[in-house]
Amino acid sequence: MVNFSILDYEKALKEKNLLVKTCGFDQCKENAEISFLTYDSREVTDGTLFICKGAGFREDFLRDSVRSGAVAYVSEKEYEVPVPALIVSDIRKAMPVLAEKYTCNAWKDLKITAFGGTKGKFTSTYFMKSIVDEYMKKTGGRKSALLSSISNYDGGKMEESHLTTPEAVELHRHILAAKNNGITWMEMEVSSQALKYHRVDNMRFNVGVFLNISEDHISSVEHKDFEDYFNSKMKMFAMTDHAVVNLDCDKAEDAIKAASASHDITTFSIKNPEADYYGYDIKREGRGYIFKVKGKNINGEFEIGMPGLFNVENAMAAVTAAGIYGIPEECVKAGLLKARADGRMEMFASKDRKVVAIVDYAHNALSFRTLFKTIEKENQENRKVISVFGCPGDKAQNRRRDLGTIAGAHSDMIYLVPDDPGFESPADISEEIARYVRAQNCPLEIVDDRGEGIRKAIFTPDREGDSVIVLILAKGRETTMKVGSNYITCKSDVDYAGQFISEYDEKHS
Repeated sequence: MVNFSILDYEKALKEKNLLVKTCGFDQCKENAEISFLTYDSREVTDGTLFICKGAGFREDFLRDSVRSGAVAYVSEKEYEVPVPALIVSDIRKAMPVLAEKYTCNAWKDLKITAFGGTKGKFTSTYFMKSIVDEYMKKTGGRKSALLSSISNYDGGKMEESHLTTPEAVELHRHILAAKNNGITWMEMEVSSQALKYHRVDNMRFNVGVFLNISEDHISSVEHKDFEDYFNSKMKMFAMTDHAVVNLDCDKAEDAIKAASASHDITTFSIKNPEADYYGYDIKREGRGYIFKVKGKNINGEFEIGMPGLFNVENAMAAVTAAGIYGIPEECVKAGLLKARADGRMEMFASKDRKVVAIVDYAHNALSFRTLFKTIEKENQENRKVISVFGCPGDKAQNRRRDLGTIAGAHSDMIYLVPDDPGFESPADISEEIARYVRAQNCPLEIVDDRGEGIRKAIFTPDREGDSVIVLILAKGRETTMKVGSNYITCKSDVDYAGQFISEYDEKHS
C-alpha cells in the first residue's frame, strides 16, 4: 500500500471542496508519511492521521493520539496540539475522501453488489454470496467478501459486525483487505444511515438492489420522518450502475423513478408476470421452497432450503442480480440450494414435539408482520405462539409501538427481554413496549435477563401443557449485547435455544 504525505490528503480534500484551512504546517511536517488512518485513539500508531469524529469525541482523545504517534489530525475545529491539522467543513463527508485516498480507491477493483431495504438485506446478501462463491469455485476465484448487519468477511475470518454498513474508514479497510487477499467480488448491505451520513460517498456499486420499504428508524438521531428515511435509501441509485427494484414492494413506482439515476433498471416480482425476472409456481418443499423463474438471462427451476415465503422474494433479488452479471444458471441453482443464513428461521424441536423454537433476526415492523403471517399460515397444529423479543435503546423508538402491537395481536404470550439497550434502561424500554402489548390484550412478562426469558418460553409446556411455537427474535447468532457504549459478550439466541431444548429433552426423557 502507498503511504501518502499530509499534502496528498490536503489535495484530496481540496478537490472535494471540503478543506477550510490548514494549521501548523512546516516543511518537515508536510513531508511526514501517513501510514495509518483512524478515528479511534486506541488504534493509533506512529504515522497515524487521526480523525476527530462523532458526538462522543473529546479533546483528550486527540491528545492521547498525538502521544501515541499521530502526525496530523482532521477536524471541523482547531485544537492546541503540536501536529498539523486539516480543518474541514464536514467531517462525515471528509471521512470517505480520506479513506479512499488511504486505500488508493481499492473499491474500483471489486465487483460490488449492494442490497438496500427495510427487511431481507442480510438474507438476500447471503443468497448472492452463495451464488457468487459457486461461480468463483467454477472459475477458480476466491470466495467473495461480505459486509452485512450480522457478519463481515474480507478474506480472513468471518467476524461479527455492529453496524449494517461500517463507517467509511472500516468500510474501505475491509475493501482493501479483500483486494489484498485476492478477492474480486463483494456483497454488502447498504443502510439508510450509511447513505444519509456519507459512509459510502464516492463509491459506485455494479448492481444495487432495492428490496422493500416500511416505516423504521424514525427518531431524533436517525430519520426525522418516513420521507427522510425513504429518500435516504434512494440515494443508493445515484451511485449504482445497474439498478434492481422489487415490483412487489410499497413505493415501487417511486423507487423506479429514483432508479432512473442508474444506467439501467431491472425489476423482479413473485406477483407480476411483467417483471423482468418473475418467480412463479412457488411450492413448499421440506423446510424450504421450489419455484420457477422467467427472466432475461435465467429461466429454470430453483430451490431454497429456508422456510418463509418472504425468502423466495429474497432469493429472487439475488437471482436477478446474478442474471445481470451473466452468472451461469447452474451456479445460481447450486448457490441458492446451499445458502443458509445463520440466525434466519433456524428451527429447534423438542423430542416430544411439544416445543418448536424458531430463532430469527426479525426486528422491525415489516419483518414482524411478514414473520407472523408466515407462522399463522404454517401453524397447522394450532400451537400456541410464544414470542421473546425486545427493542434497542437510543434509536428507532417507533419500533416499540410497532413490535408491541404486532406481536401482541399474534401471540398467546410474550416475554420482553433486553436487546442492545445502549444508554437506556432495559426495564424502561420493555415497559414502553408492554403498553402496546397490553392494548392487544396479550399476556406478557418483563424479564431482565434475555436467556431467562428464552428459558421460560421454551419450558411453557411444563406449566401449561400446551404445544408451542417459541419465536426468539432480533438477535439470532449475535454474541454481544450493547450496553452503554460497550459490547458485552453474551450467548446467542441460537445457543440459548439449543441449550434449553436439550435441557427440556433431558427433563422429559
